[in-house]
Amino acid sequence: MNLNIDIPLLEEELKLFQLLSDTARIAGMDAFVVGGFVRDKLLNRDCHDIDIVCLGDGIHFAEIFAKIAGLKGKVHFFRNFGTAMVNFHEWEIEFVGARKESYHLNSRKPDVEPGTLSDDQKRRDFTINAMAISLNNENFGHFIDPFGGLEHLEKKILITPLDPQITFSDDPLRMMRAIRFACQLSFEIEPGVFGAISKQAERIRIVSMERITIEMQKIMSTDKPSVGFKLLYNSGLLHYIFPEMVRLDSKDEINGISHKNNFYHTLQVLDNLARVSDNIWLRWAALLHDIAKPITRKFDPVEGWTFHGHEVIGAKMVYQIFKQFKLPLDHKMKYVQKLVRLHQRPMSLTNEEVTDSAIRRLLFEAGDDVDDLMTLCRADITSGNEKKVKDYLANYDLVIQKLLEIEEKDRLRNWQPPVDGEMIMKTFDIKPSKEVGMIKTAIREAILEGLISNSFEDAYKFMIDFAAQLGLKIKDEDAPKSPIC
Repeated sequence: MNLNIDIPLLEEELKLFQLLSDTARIAGMDAFVVGGFVRDKLLNRDCHDIDIVCLGDGIHFAEIFAKIAGLKGKVHFFRNFGTAMVNFHEWEIEFVGARKESYHLNSRKPDVEPGTLSDDQKRRDFTINAMAISLNNENFGHFIDPFGGLEHLEKKILITPLDPQITFSDDPLRMMRAIRFACQLSFEIEPGVFGAISKQAERIRIVSMERITIEMQKIMSTDKPSVGFKLLYNSGLLHYIFPEMVRLDSKDEINGISHKNNFYHTLQVLDNLARVSDNIWLRWAALLHDIAKPITRKFDPVEGWTFHGHEVIGAKMVYQIFKQFKLPLDHKMKYVQKLVRLHQRPMSLTNEEVTDSAIRRLLFEAGDDVDDLMTLCRADITSGNEKKVKDYLANYDLVIQKLLEIEEKDRLRNWQPPVDGEMIMKTFDIKPSKEVGMIKTAIREAILEGLISNSFEDAYKFMIDFAAQLGLKIKDEDAPKSPIC
């Protein structure tokens, strides 16, 4: 492929483009590679999504491509949108016919009609996404850049092909995409473009929360998410999509005593965590760990500013926030809830006099997520005082050492009771009842307090003794006292 611009294409990509060119010839349509693939190849970034725009029926084009590529029955059609999707080797290829669109003020659903390549490029969000490569025999490999996208790519600046007021009014999600690209690529948003985002921020209300959440999670997945959240805040978008977070931005003062700004503290925690983990749900825990501080903030003449119980109330808020953002309300949400609820606990365990019982209880409650909890706690250290940071980290190292020692001895991580409810009922020939629950709780507390070891033998003996206090007698004195009875 003889490109008239230096784009570092791999041999496999050249073969794919030749196959797409053959498709264009057979279909009798002009076709072009457009958008993110061109941009990312110029930036020398990996890209496995390819957008193909053809002057005609995109679905028909996809069907022909699938046939000559030997992909029978592997085309996914989206007839309502006039698009088709094909997975070919490591690429996900989307086919669409060139079109032009016009929008009504209060709707994101455009009136669509067939258009030219120029029409299609005009409706793109940014000039760096409007560059194209021809797949046609007469100008195979020709680079088409009507809006100066290559120059803007080199200058690391985001500019819209048309007046940004028009671009963002047509599809308000593009405002969030601007911030996401700025964050992902370390680009600047051109001042006029950013001004248009601020003016049209309220229009984000007409976009579905599912689409907003996808963009926000992409921002959260970047190397430095705070960049994106500051842009969301300064543009006004955050006020509409996440007002609970905006409320963190305060620094009240009474009698000369102030508290830290929890908005910027939260962003620092998120950045700290992003440097050591790409776990998106752990990043959500960082984002939400102090979300209830505005609700729990009080001033006490002796204590100063307090946020008592913010971790408990914050954990309860996680459910509503996940529901609001259409995030999964399953184990992922419960994981975030757990970390928010427990994020204050390790600090209380830094005292050298802390009991083994307290360590056991944290292991019991955190389970397999205890390592992530400690990662969050370390990220939560944002003091500008280097000595304080060093001391806090040393304290957490001490907690981690204690956790390791207790876990090795008592095996409480992801704990399962050595004597379960079924065995209790069989042993005493009783049905489900409050007594069964009392015995289970007593066994658990005895293990956590260190009164007995975390073993079947000790738990079974304790069960017999405790049940006797409740007036229960063993069903069969001669029954084998082992887990298989």
